[in-house]
Amino acid sequence: MILFFKTSKENIIATEMDHQPSEQEKQELCWLFGDATLVDADHLDGYFVGPRREMITPWSTNAVEITQNMSLSGIQRIEEYFPVKSADADHDPMLQRMYTGLDQTIFTVNHEPEPIKYVENLEEYNEQEGLALSPEEIEYLHKIEKQNGRPLTDSEIFGFAQINSEHCRHKIFGGTFIIDGEERPSSLFALIKKTTKENPGKILSAYKDNVAFAQGPMVEQFAPEDQSTSDWFRVKPIESVISLKAETHNFPTTVEPFNGAATGTGGEIRDRMGGGVGSWPIAGTAVYMTSYPRLHANEGESDTRDWEKKIEPRKWLYQSPEQILVKASNGASDFGNKFGQPLIVGSLLTFEYATSDKDTTDGQASSTSQVYGYDKVIMLAGGVGYGKKRDCLKKEPQKGNEIVVVGGDNYRIGLGGGSVSSVDTGRYSNGIELNAVQRANPEMQKRAYNLVRALVEEDTNPVVSIHDHGSAGHLNCLSELVEDCGGEIDMTKLPIGDATLSAKEIIANESQERMGLLIDEKYLAHVQAIADRERAPMYVVGHTTGDAHFSFVQADGVKPFDLDVAQMFGHSPKTIMKDETVQHHYDDVTYTQDKLDEYLDAVLQLEAVACKDWLTNKVDRSVTGKIARQQTQGQIQLPLSDCGVVALDYRGKQGIATALGHAPQAGMADAAAGSVLSVAESLTNIVWAPIAVDKDHPFPVRNINLSANWMWPCRSQKGEDARLYAGVQALSDFCCALGLNVPTGKDSLSLSQQYPNGDKIIAPGTVIVTSGAEVSDVRKVVSPVMVNDKNSSLYYIDFSLCEQRLGGSAFAQTQGKIGSDVPTVTDPEYFSDCFNGIQELIRKGWVMAGHDISAGGLITTLLEMTFANVEGGMHVNLHDLKSDSDDLVKLLFAENPGVVIQVSDQHKKELRQFFEENGIGYAKIAYPTPETRTIVVKHGDAEHTFDINKLRDTWFRSSYLLDRDQSMNGMARKRMLNYKKQPLEMHFSYNFTGKFSQYGLNPDRWKEEARPTVGGADDVMANGRPKAAIIREKGTNGDREMAYTLWLAGFDVKDVMMTDLISGRETLDEVNMIVFCGGFSNSDVLGSAKGWAGAFLYNPKAKEALDRFYARKDTLSLGICNGCQLMVELNLINPEHKHRAHLTHNVSQKFESAFLGLSIPQNNSVMLGSLSGNKLGIWVAHGEGRFYLPEPEDHYNIVAKYNYAEYPANPNGSDYNVAGICSADGRHLAMMPHPERAIFPWQNAWYPANRREDDVTPWIEAFVNARRWIEQHKA
Repeated sequence: MILFFKTSKENIIATEMDHQPSEQEKQELCWLFGDATLVDADHLDGYFVGPRREMITPWSTNAVEITQNMSLSGIQRIEEYFPVKSADADHDPMLQRMYTGLDQTIFTVNHEPEPIKYVENLEEYNEQEGLALSPEEIEYLHKIEKQNGRPLTDSEIFGFAQINSEHCRHKIFGGTFIIDGEERPSSLFALIKKTTKENPGKILSAYKDNVAFAQGPMVEQFAPEDQSTSDWFRVKPIESVISLKAETHNFPTTVEPFNGAATGTGGEIRDRMGGGVGSWPIAGTAVYMTSYPRLHANEGESDTRDWEKKIEPRKWLYQSPEQILVKASNGASDFGNKFGQPLIVGSLLTFEYATSDKDTTDGQASSTSQVYGYDKVIMLAGGVGYGKKRDCLKKEPQKGNEIVVVGGDNYRIGLGGGSVSSVDTGRYSNGIELNAVQRANPEMQKRAYNLVRALVEEDTNPVVSIHDHGSAGHLNCLSELVEDCGGEIDMTKLPIGDATLSAKEIIANESQERMGLLIDEKYLAHVQAIADRERAPMYVVGHTTGDAHFSFVQADGVKPFDLDVAQMFGHSPKTIMKDETVQHHYDDVTYTQDKLDEYLDAVLQLEAVACKDWLTNKVDRSVTGKIARQQTQGQIQLPLSDCGVVALDYRGKQGIATALGHAPQAGMADAAAGSVLSVAESLTNIVWAPIAVDKDHPFPVRNINLSANWMWPCRSQKGEDARLYAGVQALSDFCCALGLNVPTGKDSLSLSQQYPNGDKIIAPGTVIVTSGAEVSDVRKVVSPVMVNDKNSSLYYIDFSLCEQRLGGSAFAQTQGKIGSDVPTVTDPEYFSDCFNGIQELIRKGWVMAGHDISAGGLITTLLEMTFANVEGGMHVNLHDLKSDSDDLVKLLFAENPGVVIQVSDQHKKELRQFFEENGIGYAKIAYPTPETRTIVVKHGDAEHTFDINKLRDTWFRSSYLLDRDQSMNGMARKRMLNYKKQPLEMHFSYNFTGKFSQYGLNPDRWKEEARPTVGGADDVMANGRPKAAIIREKGTNGDREMAYTLWLAGFDVKDVMMTDLISGRETLDEVNMIVFCGGFSNSDVLGSAKGWAGAFLYNPKAKEALDRFYARKDTLSLGICNGCQLMVELNLINPEHKHRAHLTHNVSQKFESAFLGLSIPQNNSVMLGSLSGNKLGIWVAHGEGRFYLPEPEDHYNIVAKYNYAEYPANPNGSDYNVAGICSADGRHLAMMPHPERAIFPWQNAWYPANRREDDVTPWIEAFVNARRWIEQHKA
């Protein structure tokens, strides 16, 4: 039977049960659905949008699991339906359908899966299904038919097309290029591999896996001893490897931006998870490139974005660029937020260009106008991670290995993604293209990751091999997993979320968040125990056979897929790319110096240059507690840093840096220069992190690894393929000259979009370069924010040795031009000397601040160095700037690779000597002026004054225009007005020393615990230290940083998963403190922490354990973020109140991420009482953090308030600016911000400059207070 519940928002939740529910069950369900009302009817009239009846949604899976945790039985499916006014209301046809009324048949499926098809006409089937098979591949399949004596099945042909698509097999990069009639000696892939062959550096794995690994340092692993049950955390030394990966998800993001970008992020994370035999992702990067968004000013405001008006907008195929920018960044951010991967580096580019009669091709004026633009968008997801050196290579499959799939169900999602991604968007019908887009479920991926994480953390990793499910689903993943060994898959063991899936759809769908593993049979029970504990669905679906044959077998014994492994990966002829060199000359930009202010206003509003706050304010940049450098900088926290840095452990020393670079506008004029500039920008962005060196690898620049991702409109017009070859050749040559390697990357070579009227919009050939490197000390990373010290100077160092050029610049773009005179790097050896020189200055501690010169030129660099300060400016004199031109516009807007550094005048003589000894050219160009808020630029007799605050608002404006699309209730406007009025402020207790010794802390105490005679559970219980437990649910992602904070404070810390409590394995009797950690429990289905609370309220064993813990007088508890929501939902803070507190959605109606200020008022809290009067910095990262406090303020024990009442410093609109509340007796504390992510100065996005030598911040005192209280009150 199906019951209908109406929520407070008038939505309907349909619940299918196998029995008539009792009154108690009805009450529990009404509570779970947000105090919903049970509708006394078996049929509802009206129009509703809801999930397709045949598809059990991930939302339903979560909701049903929540009811199971509450000890409700017999519930089979729960789905939500939204009332709409008419039958033509918008909805996602892939996932939803329109219902005219709801009745008892809404879950009834009346059609059967399509039977296996034996395809007689390959050519017709190829076009019908959008498989993009070449004539040579079709001929090859005919040969297979003859070999096997039968027609091939639809599963075999469809699967073959996916795993042999350009998207999967990179045939162009491995093909032969014939340019101007001459065969080039190397393939593109060979040119890339050449870099690692000549300069292997620390590379351990390249080109053989979905991720590259380089040797890392010895670091500390902090993890529970046995993860098949609740157990104590241990610290162990491990020899690490560093991972680097980036890939694009262009076609899916063009078609459906939210899920396209989300699954791009998820797939890239899985690539790092699946490296070797398992590894750990830490942090992500993202790049978005679209055509112009054509943002409109509010009524009454001037619209100054003239560069967008030069080309008519198209009738966009799926979404407009503005929609794509917002939705794609929402998708990528949402996935990282829910999975628990911070996004710490990014880039943005919008671009269009229409050729004119002033542009020439091979010396001839263009006869027709060709429009270039990112109508087919670029969405790049990348990231860094680490693992154990022992695990960085996959093992050889052996006959009899068990084939295991971990993750979610199969759905009719992502069918044919590999094929459709390999051609122009728009070539096939909307139906085929929509079918090819995946849908995201980050919470499921987190469950799968927790299993992989546990296996890698064990002393013996049982994994033989591991691969992620991406393009072509099970077929590609599992065939790569078994390799030449062969294998057989039992299709009855594959989980089905849609009963109507055909065999073809089961085998090749791209439902996300799944991993394939090979496991030796003897380890299966242990792996299953960990999976069950983590609620990671795990299925043993087959075994390796040793016969080099691969098949899928149905329950009736029929094999819809049955081929030799060798037959699957076709042997069609090598791809031949024939092209001719075409010389393009683009009209140069013209200008006059008297319009300098006008030019600067335009450049600062171009999305590539403008403020990216709209991107950073919605994405978690602190989760893991290992983030040492992310985007936002300075007292007013503006996104200015282009270098991201993570710590490899909680000691905060060794780490990984990553940065990005691209230059497609310059690449249009000169493909070789564009590639060189892309590498150069990535390097001048990463140079601010001290790259680790050793006696065998003494040069910092040579210790950087690169990922090169090529997005190109191949075969779109004459000359494009030749340009690609020139670009790859140039990058290879430049990297070899620098001593760099490119051990990973990817290509997407169909970067154009075709419209129904025949128009084709070609995207500029683009290479995005991601750099990654080991960092020697994450505390020494240089900030781009200038220090207001008048006894210091700013120096310009040109890395390019090239005359100042405006071709390909942001300035040229705002004038509707590209130009043909583009900069490049003329001497790689000199570039290397400059890079290594800056690194040496950083190691010496001389560099006070530093910023690269790229988009927007030198003037943008100088402005950005002042933007995040509350006061101060600079005086600039360009007299000493070596230049072939006295052209001020060129000097200010040219984007020649280089940097600006700030150095104290006390090092003036030594600095000059250093530069001269190393042969590095430099020019002193500026000094700070703390008393003014302007930048005064002198050049010759000319002097120009720039108002920093005014230009900062101009720079912020484009962010505001995009933020309007995502921040509700006028909050984008409030942010625009307030961002500069709410500077961070910190005030510490007078006796705070910042040293471990003040609190008796010893981060090396694990070395004593690691002795052979110490370390078992009995020893932990006997050592006399207070015991704490972190409690987590599926979807929790802030557990490890909290556990380490407790451990550092002197606790022994236990890892407790809700399954431990629900099963009765864990009772909490051994611990005196519990902490409910942050994250997205149950993916926030049915409301944040609602399902988590249900388990404690209605599961007998979990409820008994919690009740018994709170009944004791020697206990403390803490809830952070999602844990705070849980404590408030359970009414643990103020049970005496008549009117209950609640936590609701942020007033902006979106996730808020920020480093902001908290004030600690006078309070009696065990943890925060001693910090009364302090003002501290802290991270927030939540979507439902708004305290609704219906009682008068003095009825609450308020322990933390946001420093400002107004948004965004009060990020959620909480009553009384409240960030945390405590029980009346001070023992139980609930707060939304994350103190555990700010216990070290290096975790803080801003920290007082005079306290940089602190070991810890005052936040550690809260946890030490908890330990001391327990020591004093232990029963």
